[in-house]
Amino acid sequence: MESNQSWIAEFILVGFQLSEDMELVLFGIFSLLYTFNLLANGMILGLICLDPRLHTPMYYFLSHLAIIDISYASSNLPNLLADLVKHKKNISFVLCTLQMIFNLTFASIECLILVVMSYDRFVAICHPLQYTIIMNWRVCTFLAIACWACGFSLAIVQVSLFLRLPFCGPQKVNHFFCEIQSVLKVTCGDIWINEIFLFAEGVFILVGPLSLMLVSYMRILWAILKIQSKEGRKKAFSTCSSHLCVVGFYFGIAMMVYLAPNSNHQEEQKKILFLFYTLFNPLLNPLVYSVRNAQVKAAFHRVLQKKRTV
Repeated sequence: MESNQSWIAEFILVGFQLSEDMELVLFGIFSLLYTFNLLANGMILGLICLDPRLHTPMYYFLSHLAIIDISYASSNLPNLLADLVKHKKNISFVLCTLQMIFNLTFASIECLILVVMSYDRFVAICHPLQYTIIMNWRVCTFLAIACWACGFSLAIVQVSLFLRLPFCGPQKVNHFFCEIQSVLKVTCGDIWINEIFLFAEGVFILVGPLSLMLVSYMRILWAILKIQSKEGRKKAFSTCSSHLCVVGFYFGIAMMVYLAPNSNHQEEQKKILFLFYTLFNPLLNPLVYSVRNAQVKAAFHRVLQKKRTV
């Protein structure tokens, strides 16, 4: 890292070519969305902590999802907002490297947490009598730690491979933050090893988990159809549909970005997809799990009633 820094001190994030007035408008919009993200995910975390009825495996993993959404947005948006208001797009080599580590870490962890959440729903619906035995707190803690450790390890591998590369020429990154594929394009070395590892990680983090979730939800659907009571089927469908909305949005964008073939004319489209994911995905989770979840809404009303009585 020190030898690379002797060759290059900073990158220039090209982002979107906009006028200064438009950048100020976007600063206002993005600031509001970032604030809503912090408030919405903070509300989910607060409700899960305050309401004992939400101290279940499903909401335990949902709290991790909220932390990831806050962390992922916070690793990108503050720097983007500063660039918009200052009309400067420089980022130091060290900060860029840290940004790549955080982005890769939180993106990988989110994939794995979503898989664990689908497994939790599979056990709850297909094996309800054994649910508390299978999904005990020791297992839940182990799964959460494994997700975080795996995500961080994969990010360290990718960034370590990146740090071995030399740089030369203009260091203009065609992105609004240090996304690893875009940064690799400004290096001078041979990046085929990096590309192979990125593709392999994409298959491991995206294709593998998505396949497991599809199999789980096929079995869940079959189990739901066997439920005799109409109310039971409705409750099961409501819980699973919320999770499927989040999974479809997240994995759809991630696979288009990391598994689709690279081409120059797709770079602008990918930047828009990244922006959409960075701004709206962290808002999607709390909206889906609060608006469509009766337990979360009930917990919110109970917290409000307690405050009124106090």
